[in-house]
Amino acid sequence: MLSVPSLPLIGVTACHLQGDDHSTQKVSEKYVTCVPTPTGGLPMIIPALEAGALDLDSLVAHLDGLLLTGSPSNVEPHHFKGPDSVEGTQHDPRRDGVTLPLIRKAIEAGVPVLGICRGIQELNVALGGTLHQRIFDLEDRFDHRMRRDVDFDRKYRPAHEIRMTEGGQLARIAGADTALVNSLHAQGIDKPGEGVVVEATAPDGIVEAISVPGAKAFVLGVQWHPEWPVPIEGLNKKIFEAFGGACRAHLSARLGLATAAE
Repeated sequence: MLSVPSLPLIGVTACHLQGDDHSTQKVSEKYVTCVPTPTGGLPMIIPALEAGALDLDSLVAHLDGLLLTGSPSNVEPHHFKGPDSVEGTQHDPRRDGVTLPLIRKAIEAGVPVLGICRGIQELNVALGGTLHQRIFDLEDRFDHRMRRDVDFDRKYRPAHEIRMTEGGQLARIAGADTALVNSLHAQGIDKPGEGVVVEATAPDGIVEAISVPGAKAFVLGVQWHPEWPVPIEGLNKKIFEAFGGACRAHLSARLGLATAAE
């Protein structure tokens, strides 16, 4: 007799790295360990394979949540009709080829989505939005990039305040209208995509969080890194707990539909 799953299955997006011999699929462990606690789910790494190698419809049918991870790479600008990247910009076309259509399919199917750093950018681009490719070149904007003159733990220090949209999804999760967050990104949201609502901004106006209120389930993207440092606390913990609650609700609905079909 098959056992009934009690924890939601949460897909965690990986990156493709081309070595001298074999290709590698890579995801920082911090994105995997935040799924059991505090999210409360089972992590499953989604590889960034060549176009057509994954049946995304079948994948979405088995997922109860989708976690879009951060990465050193950036979304290729042709996906949002942006100008060519500056030479030396890291890209991951295989990841783009998996995540962008996967995001659209997940949202359509009512699978909860949480995007982190590159993940918020992927979420916005998948829904037709655009990106600033080099925030640090913009007038009257902070340099939001990771500091390279400090040790590892200090890279994830609180860097600036965010102000949350009154009555928005993030403000409801936080139970507050401001918070301190870290900052390790060079790119950011320019124009929000279709149905995308700004949930928080930095003091310089850069978008720090978005949601999709018209979606069937939880959809949230944050520009900072809530998964680090550990232990995950405060607003960051509340975000993962809210995402986990939505994933459990999806699991319950999915099992209900499966039972009804038997």
